[in-house]
Amino acid sequence: MRKSLQTALLAAFVLAGFNTTSTLAADTHKPAAAEDKTNSNGFHLPPLPADARVTQTTTVDGKTLKYTATVGSLPVRDEKGEITGEVVFTAYTMPGKDRPVTFALNGGPGASSVYLNFGAIGPKKVNFGVEGDMPSAPATLHDNPGTWLGFTDLVFIDPVGTGYSRALVDDKEATKQFYSTDIDIKYLSRIVYDWLVKNGRMTSKKYLVGESYGGFRGPRITDYLQTQLGVAMNGVVLLSPYLDPAASDDENVSPLPWMLTLPSIAAAHLEREHKLTPEAMTGVIEYTRGEYASDLMRGRSDPQATDRVVKKVTELTGLDPLFVKRSGGRLETQAYLREVYRAEGRLGSRYDSNVTAWDPFPYAPRQQTGDPILNGIIAPTTSAMVNFVTQTVGWKFEGRYNALSYEVNKLWHEDDDANKGSVSQLREAVANDPGLRVLIAHGWDDLSCPFMASVLIVDQMPAMGDPTRVQVKSYPGGHMFYARADSQSALTSDVKALYGAK
Repeated sequence: MRKSLQTALLAAFVLAGFNTTSTLAADTHKPAAAEDKTNSNGFHLPPLPADARVTQTTTVDGKTLKYTATVGSLPVRDEKGEITGEVVFTAYTMPGKDRPVTFALNGGPGASSVYLNFGAIGPKKVNFGVEGDMPSAPATLHDNPGTWLGFTDLVFIDPVGTGYSRALVDDKEATKQFYSTDIDIKYLSRIVYDWLVKNGRMTSKKYLVGESYGGFRGPRITDYLQTQLGVAMNGVVLLSPYLDPAASDDENVSPLPWMLTLPSIAAAHLEREHKLTPEAMTGVIEYTRGEYASDLMRGRSDPQATDRVVKKVTELTGLDPLFVKRSGGRLETQAYLREVYRAEGRLGSRYDSNVTAWDPFPYAPRQQTGDPILNGIIAPTTSAMVNFVTQTVGWKFEGRYNALSYEVNKLWHEDDDANKGSVSQLREAVANDPGLRVLIAHGWDDLSCPFMASVLIVDQMPAMGDPTRVQVKSYPGGHMFYARADSQSALTSDVKALYGAK
């Protein structure tokens, strides 16, 4: 059950440091790379192109939005002022007085922002992440009915090592300067700061959205911007966030790891039975943090407790009673994902267990292939993004685009406080600013970052004057629940309420 921070997200799939105020270039008005570079491995690196932009349109609810799409880069500097990396961003802006600006980050670690861009909130969309989608299908962009562009400008940030963003130092030095928990927060916070300065947007309303490990980043970046760089977010949206890695510790003693996943497994079963409703999930949640937790804690002190758990878990999940009995009602995620579709020779995805793929090794004792969703999304997102950047926008660069970098994930170094998660920073950011509002959004079927974790986290937070300032919303679907049209529409409606948009 227990996994390291990045393995829990990407392998299945995301305050010690130097003076960050000088981490990035103060003057960002010129192109980040005007000449060829040689990195510390001795390899020649062609310069990144100057910022490029194109005018486009998208239609939302019968209304045509005309906007500018910009692809560009910002430099990262070390404490000596040397450029050590370059961060590439994609921005969508529209003319208009007092338009907010929203910064978007995905996770991994090792994921670019293409999933939020072309899946959730950007003006264009490519199909991926639901049952029936195929990697070989045409990676055709179409208008996104759920885009947030109607009420906010959007800036998608690709951390170093993802997308076209790159380190200009060797892997050992990059791990120190980019691929570790704390410094990741510091340099990305400064990227937000520098984009605001470069584009004259310091007085705009500002929002941050992070998905998965981007949800882990979200509270930490918000807190760091507030208290260190002097930039306050008006709101934060965390999609399928990984807020508390330690919650999955001690599965042999604590009931918490099993409490987090049971509701998502039950939700998937309800959906297969066409019975998934908020009312049905309320009952599942109450059982999970009541009788289920209590019976797991009783252990051998109450011989009837395990029998009660097995009976109820079998009822909630529709699984073979013998499978549930052998697990003691404690359902390990990967074992469940094989068991639920074993008779069909298929596997469920930990990102949405009702999205499946054929199991190429059905007789192996353990799953030997990648995740069905993860394996299926890299081709359409990469193809769509490379064509958009190089052909549509005209940012001509021949380097490789990394939608999902396993190399970054492999190099990632967890700082000592990584397992503390981001709950403390979430509480502090909300306490620091009475105007800050937070929406935490999940798909019910997600077993990578289960919604139950956020429910428990927020229920334990002090109200701080107004308990509605931090809300958890759940929708049909999984980790990328926005791939489903109805769930995306519901999310957009909830986000508009957060922004105060009409």
